[in-house]
Amino acid sequence: MRVHPRYLTGLLLAAAAVLWWAVGMAVLQPLTEPAGPWSELLPGNNTYWAREVRLTALVGVLLGLLLAVGGSRRALPVVGPLGVGWLLADLLVDRADLEGRRYVVPLAAAGCLALAGAVALLHRLRAVPPAAPPARRTLLASAVLAAVLAVLGAAVESPTDREPQLRWAGLGTGLLLFALALAAALAAAPALDRSRRRWAVAMALVGVAVVTGIRLTPNDAALPALLAGGVVLVTGLVALAGARPAQTPAGRWYPLVAVLTAVGLPLLLLGTTLAMMVLPLGPALTRISGNIAISDADSDAPVVLAGLVAGLVLGALLARSVPDPAAARPVPTGQGLR
Repeated sequence: MRVHPRYLTGLLLAAAAVLWWAVGMAVLQPLTEPAGPWSELLPGNNTYWAREVRLTALVGVLLGLLLAVGGSRRALPVVGPLGVGWLLADLLVDRADLEGRRYVVPLAAAGCLALAGAVALLHRLRAVPPAAPPARRTLLASAVLAAVLAVLGAAVESPTDREPQLRWAGLGTGLLLFALALAAALAAAPALDRSRRRWAVAMALVGVAVVTGIRLTPNDAALPALLAGGVVLVTGLVALAGARPAQTPAGRWYPLVAVLTAVGLPLLLLGTTLAMMVLPLGPALTRISGNIAISDADSDAPVVLAGLVAGLVLGALLARSVPDPAAARPVPTGQGLR
């Protein structure tokens, strides 16, 4: 039986996210846990930056599954509980202090086993019908969410920003989520003609440049670079997906997407970050995982959760503002992005 490229791509990216989660747990997490009799004075803003890497990878696992099933809503009863269960497992494994590279393979194997179980359940629920058209709105929203998390993941910070692992951790996280965003946008496209393939190659190069640039940007300019990169990626991916209102010319719609992202993304991130500071989600995660609480003078706000909410809202807005692409006619060859 022939395997659909979208299905295979989604599962491969989900498996890559599982491996990245295992690296974040076994290799990166120990770097963020203060030790010694003075440790109660150390935790502050961004102390547990490895948690951001792991949680971003966890979202990547779920987005890979959604991509594999073409955004089918039948997958939600599996994807949702898998995410919650994996988060609980993450906290318990963190509490167990499984430190060292020797734990990467066992953790990745356990994660892949959970992923395989979810895939088997999706097949049992017939959430992977091979002949069904993809849910393009869901895939477009997934692409936007992944793009937002890509720029946030690339900009991950620590209290000192001197850890040599921080640079490759942020770069790897950003590239992984961008790969998911690019694949989801391609899957959401009504037709994969020559023009769209060229645009996909261009977006791949732009995405790598954006993620790398954000990672290499000094901290005092990181926020503007992050927001500008988010606008570029979201707008480019929406154009790649060919998602626009039927009566709106591309020359008007895509600049409007850029403006909406430039205004909406910072507002959403600010609002959700403030909410995370008020709600005790970060301290609860730190307490359950057995780590030392953040100083009262600082905040324990998981940036990835703020990005998750902001990306979901922005993705839903952009996806719902256009007609369902599944009902649209395929774009003739040579007219993919005009």
